[in-house]
Order: sequence, then structure tokens, then C-alpha cells
Amino acid sequence: MRLSAPIYRLKRQAKLLSRRTGVPVNEALNQIAKEEGYDSWSLLASRYASKRPASHILSELEPGDLVLLGARPEHGKTLMALELITEAMKGGAEGAFFTLDYNEADVLHRLQAIGSDTQNLSDVFMLDTSDDIDAHHIIERLKQKPRGTVVAIDYLQILDQRRNSPEINQQIAALRRFAKEVGHIIILISQIDRKYELVADDLPTLADVRTPNPVDLSLFTKSCFLSEGEVKLEAVA
Repeated sequence: MRLSAPIYRLKRQAKLLSRRTGVPVNEALNQIAKEEGYDSWSLLASRYASKRPASHILSELEPGDLVLLGARPEHGKTLMALELITEAMKGGAEGAFFTLDYNEADVLHRLQAIGSDTQNLSDVFMLDTSDDIDAHHIIERLKQKPRGTVVAIDYLQILDQRRNSPEINQQIAALRRFAKEVGHIIILISQIDRKYELVADDLPTLADVRTPNPVDLSLFTKSCFLSEGEVKLEAVA
């Protein structure tokens, strides 16, 4: 699938077209899609989303990585995390998903949506939806998991809300030390600040991460940002 520009820039073009001409944004999106050879924006977006790069991203991650995975709502960050876990399990690794945002049925539904065989996951996949999730809880549950387990935590900002948990930088530092010591890949899903949508003409960056309290993002080894089907993975300097 070849487009004249990355999909997030096409969306930006549609917003500008809407402002310039006064047509509704959905009509502007459809117009841009037709210029790209698609009957509608929804068709263009769904075709693009179907070519998800989880396998490539996983190949760029290493045991011991602590990864920040960020996107605005409805841009696929939870599905991407679950796809990364699924890809790892296909390759013989184990996976774990900790969430303070979804219940078990929500997670299983999303796994089914990406084609994961949820009937045969019990031996290789850990799902934790308890209210006790913080860095200490996660580390205790992962101590017996084999090296190379791919772990996703949903999500960074909620870890900062439990009054009896350490402050967020201490938790992130503990997760990084643990990942390095045992060789797991730990992915922290993150929200993106709403102001990003007002000026977005590129993918989000670390500067766009929503941080109700100060967070030392240099504790992460890699960042991965999503927007409109586009993905950017890079090392954190």
C-alpha cells in the first residue's frame, strides 16, 4: 500500500482542507482518500491498519528493554501491545498483560480481534486485572517467568494514581532494573497529551506524553509512537 504521504499527514491535509473550504472534516477526509485511489477514508484507514508492523517492531526490541508505547485514544496502542505479546508467543516466548483499565473479557475480545487463539493461552500468557497493580506487584508476579517474556502494562499514568504506591519515577526505575536483570521486555502503554491533536503534523514524541506529575522519560530504553496507522520506534537518548 503506497500513499503519497504518511497517513497522519493526509489527515492533516484533510483538516486544512476543511478549514479552507468549510466542508465537514469527514467529507474532506473522503476527498483526500479518493485522491489516493480509495472510495472513502474509512476504506483507506482500514486497509492501512490491516498492515500492522508488530513483527518488525518486536524484532527491534531486545531483552532488558523498557519501552514507552504512546498514542492518542483509539489509535491502537492497546492492540499494538497485545499484538507484540502475541507475536512473541508465536515465537516461543511467554507473555503477560497487566491492566488497570480493562477487564478480562475486554482483553480476551481484543486478543480474538487480532486472531490470537485464546483457548490455548493458559500456559504461556498471564493476564492480571487486579486493583493492586504497581511496579512491586508486577515484579513479584514476573519473577518466575522465563527470560524474554514480553510484558505490557496498561497504562503508565494509572500507576501514578495509587496513594500507597511509590512515586512514578521510582516505579519506572524499578521496572527498568528488573527488566535488565531478568531479560524481559517490558512495555508501558502511555497516554498522549490532548494538546498534541491541536498542532499535530507528525507523530507524537516524548514531549507529547501526558505527565500529570513529572516523569523521567530517560528511564525508558525505547519509545514507540502511533498515529493513524503510522508507527515510529526509536531509542531514547
